[in-house]
Amino acid sequence: MRVYLFILLLAAAVTFLTTPAVRLLARRAGAMTAVRARDMHDVVTPRLGGVAMLLGVIAAMLVASRVPFLERLFDNGQPWAILTAAVVVCLLGAADDKWDLDWVTKLAGQVLAAFLLAWQGVQLVSLPINGVMLLSPRGALILTVLVVVVSMNAVNFVDGLDGLAAGVMAIGGGAFFIYAYLLTRGASATDFSSLAALLTAILIGACLGFLPHNLDRARIFMGDSGSMLLGLLLAASTITVTGQVDPAQLSAADVFGQFLPILLPIGVMFVPFLDFALAVVRRIGSGKSPFHADALHLHHRLLALGHSKRGAVLIMYTWTVVVCVGLLLPVFLDLRASVIFWVIGVVFALVLTIDPVTRLLKRSRKEPADAQH
Repeated sequence: MRVYLFILLLAAAVTFLTTPAVRLLARRAGAMTAVRARDMHDVVTPRLGGVAMLLGVIAAMLVASRVPFLERLFDNGQPWAILTAAVVVCLLGAADDKWDLDWVTKLAGQVLAAFLLAWQGVQLVSLPINGVMLLSPRGALILTVLVVVVSMNAVNFVDGLDGLAAGVMAIGGGAFFIYAYLLTRGASATDFSSLAALLTAILIGACLGFLPHNLDRARIFMGDSGSMLLGLLLAASTITVTGQVDPAQLSAADVFGQFLPILLPIGVMFVPFLDFALAVVRRIGSGKSPFHADALHLHHRLLALGHSKRGAVLIMYTWTVVVCVGLLLPVFLDLRASVIFWVIGVVFALVLTIDPVTRLLKRSRKEPADAQH
């Protein structure tokens, strides 16, 4: 655990220290986010934050490859394939941050990066349902590419408020790290190294290092270079853990354990996936491209309910915590305790989202003012 913590802190430190230089680079390169009608910021802000995150990822991966506890993970070349794909998507995102690429070009680049991962062996080999292989080689390749592309776009869609995407990914990454680490401990009594745990530790570090520069009011945005990078890293960590170790070793709840490698990544990405799915359905239903920008994302809807920007971010953090912890709890507690947490957690998150007290107070203040007119 100490090794993973060291790698996490290294990624965070490099990201944090290089972000000011990247911000200056973005200003000089003209990679700036203009103030548009659908945007939540009110000043022109530099982008390219993902470049600083990538530097943190590269530094952490290079050091990890030299640590005896982790170096065996680099023998099969998968970490280098993931790092190469991360560089590709970050450069693609940086180009979009600068020139606003059309969605076809971006999608083609995302598919290329996802195919690169799959071609180098980072792909879903099975779904762990009672040990039965449910995917053919071609099906595994297609599903891998789909998972990676959807993950990148989901994080991109949710990146609409200061600190939102980085915070959600740090929270979700923390839950997935715990699962990946415990999964490895259950599989071996001596070797606790895990590529999935390493990737999520690096992802968490990059997010935490970037957050101080990105919280309200943000001095820099991660841009597509950051959102696509985070989506790829989480997808890659999910792919490396799914189907490789029997999760039933972690819990007596065999049926739930068999599905946990599928459910937990969905829980980690609950907020981004929900926002992505609603946006795609909404846009296709109105006869537009799924990538046509609008102002109807989840964070826009929370602001329309009367929440502040910080309040909307905290609400989406809360939902991420509830779903991720709720899916992870059966590993540690019995079903009754898990159900109690789900009930309390969902009710709390709903009340926080609806916020009836604040809305009633606002209405009571508004009515006397209206009566005076």
